[in-house]
Amino acid sequence: MSFADLDGIRLHYRDDGPRDGPVLVFSNSLGTDLTMWEGVLPHLPDGLRIIRYDKRGHGQSDVPPAPYAMGALVRDAERLLDHLGVRECCFVGLSIGGMTGQGLAVKRLDLVRCMVLSNTAAKIATPEIWADRINAVRAGGVEALADSIMARWFSNTFRASPQAQAWRDLLTATPDEGYAGCSAAISGTDFYTPTSGLRLPVLGIAGTEDGSTPPDLVRETVDLIPGSRMEIMRGVGHIPPAEDPSRYADLLTGFLRETGHISG
Repeated sequence: MSFADLDGIRLHYRDDGPRDGPVLVFSNSLGTDLTMWEGVLPHLPDGLRIIRYDKRGHGQSDVPPAPYAMGALVRDAERLLDHLGVRECCFVGLSIGGMTGQGLAVKRLDLVRCMVLSNTAAKIATPEIWADRINAVRAGGVEALADSIMARWFSNTFRASPQAQAWRDLLTATPDEGYAGCSAAISGTDFYTPTSGLRLPVLGIAGTEDGSTPPDLVRETVDLIPGSRMEIMRGVGHIPPAEDPSRYADLLTGFLRETGHISG
């Protein structure tokens, strides 16, 4: 386990692969930790330097008092990559991780060479919806929301499978304060204008069964960036790395080759 002390916040991260390899940075969803990507990693090409981290309030990172601002999540990612000496990475952000990626690319384009916006948007839901969720967590913990979140996250087929319980357990292990804090960050974020100013290679990924960020919402954001393209994964929901990690890795690998981030 590795930890970085970053000016008042301690983040847990993994930094795997050769230090001089092309860098792939993963930023995961609300209610998960860096293990979210483990099914994808074996399907990726050799030679990549792969960085994953637990955002504040999640996994083994610090859990400051809520609420959090999106600017703080962007700053955490920025400081972690500076701490690790990273430049020109491919940043793969899913859900709130994709919002973090948008903010990071706007702020520090030297850090982000290309970007994957997966199951995310420039603005997700409404402040009223997030307020209701935060209140529910305050009253009954993440457990109070778990069934409704699972229904938005996963296809019916996956929810009926033996693997689903492990993802529910991961969700309910999220600290209540961290879930509420990051919910507040999403609630306060509208990146339509800054994201529309980005000029870098972008791949959007959406799942047809995603009840949190449906394909049309993802496409609306991806289309803000000239030259971007979109892939829709059939039969999967909000967390494609859980339901179809091999196909997800194929899309990432194709994008890395297409942008010249890796050769071959």
